Amino acid sequence: MMGTAALVWFKRDLRVRDHAPLAQAMRCDSAVGLVVIEPQWLASPECDPRHVGFLLECVAELQRSLAERQFPLLVRIGSMPQVLHALRCEFAFTHLFSHEETGPAWTYARDLAVADWCRSQSVNWTELPQTGVVRRLRSRSGWAGRWAQRMNDPEAPSIATACGVGAAAGLKSSALPGLRELGLPALGAALPPAGERAAWATLESFLDGRGRDYRSAMSSPLSATEGCSRLSAHLAFGTISMRCVHQATEARIATTPDRNLAYALRGFASRLRWHCHFIQKLEDEPDIEQRNMARSVDGLRAGDGVHEGEIDTARLQAWCEGRTGFPMVDACMRQLRATGWLNFRMRAMLVSFAAYHLWLHWREPGLFLARQFLDFEPGIHWSQMQMQSGTTGINTLRIYSPAKQALDQDPQGHYIRQWVLEIGTASYPLPIVDERAAVTAAKDQLYGLRRTHEAHAEANAIQHKHGSRKSGLPPTTPRKRRSRASPDGQGQLF
Repeated sequence: MMGTAALVWFKRDLRVRDHAPLAQAMRCDSAVGLVVIEPQWLASPECDPRHVGFLLECVAELQRSLAERQFPLLVRIGSMPQVLHALRCEFAFTHLFSHEETGPAWTYARDLAVADWCRSQSVNWTELPQTGVVRRLRSRSGWAGRWAQRMNDPEAPSIATACGVGAAAGLKSSALPGLRELGLPALGAALPPAGERAAWATLESFLDGRGRDYRSAMSSPLSATEGCSRLSAHLAFGTISMRCVHQATEARIATTPDRNLAYALRGFASRLRWHCHFIQKLEDEPDIEQRNMARSVDGLRAGDGVHEGEIDTARLQAWCEGRTGFPMVDACMRQLRATGWLNFRMRAMLVSFAAYHLWLHWREPGLFLARQFLDFEPGIHWSQMQMQSGTTGINTLRIYSPAKQALDQDPQGHYIRQWVLEIGTASYPLPIVDERAAVTAAKDQLYGLRRTHEAHAEANAIQHKHGSRKSGLPPTTPRKRRSRASPDGQGQLF
């Protein structure tokens, strides 16, 4: 494209391989990359210093990788589009390239402002998909086929070198800020390896054999740390693309002589589709970040913006601190707070306990968990917070018994003793609620609501809009039973 200058806006796509905006920019006369650390993100209730620290480490490696290709990466602190306006005084870019993003409400408002600015400045902004999530989707029918087509398409062309493209701008890569410079406290624990190389090493170790026991290992916190893929943070920050993970997994399934490994990886492969399935819900209905998907449950719990009462802060605080008196719940919360990761079934149990045993609305617990999950992915997170809280109107109520989960997943008590050091002493609290009474009350209220004509009608509409078509059910039929293929985790599913 003669006479053109490109700016590549890196967001949750901090990689070089399979990066369509970067490949598009290479067709221009000059180009530079940009990462913006936005005050809106730092101030958002989902953001934690651990997220920022991980991003900075990812950006550091990305900057080095691009430098090897003679392509500068700028780092700016500020709000969009003010950053764009100031940068254009230094580099008169004509094109802005980025990936599409399905994020919290503040990112949507930000993107509208960027679009307005681009129009006012005659800058051509091109947004390209990087997952199976479809913008402006009219119907879920055929969605799985579109996902498969995208995932099986060839990778975006890689760039061996920018051939001096970035030098035309006269700009050099920026120094990275530290957490203190951003007004954030130092991290209390080390982060897991970040960046594109770490993402590929993690994937390869999983495909090479670490994932052999995936199906059986993923449920217990004792085995999931090694048995799960551990790719969720890398996918959330985009240090590896979903397409690359999908294609590498399918290739290993097709070529491995290890039948047990192939079987395990087929289970993992199905969850890659579910990953995008849940993000699609937020893309189609952004309000599910803030309000109940099924409006028939409005006013049921305090804290939903409709109920006149206030959320029980004592219960919420005990849950957040891992001091509920239910050892398996407390152990899981303490692991999550210490490491930023927890396996899928234990995430589901934490949310189920907050929703049914403590009768807390999902919004405040969801914000707390968003800050704890290093792999926080808004679309998956809020869809699953509602699913595990019984507010979608179409999913089976999944009420986890902490005692049963302890027996099933930690029969010898090793995990609980690792994280709840004071277990069995006078300093460990008594149970915060009577489990049987709390669960009975929750079931009575929710099942009572679901039996109403209005709830059935609403469920039909929700299933039509958001339900998976893989089940074989007609789109107007609410699901009555839990599907064997349905993931029951909270947050990242693998």
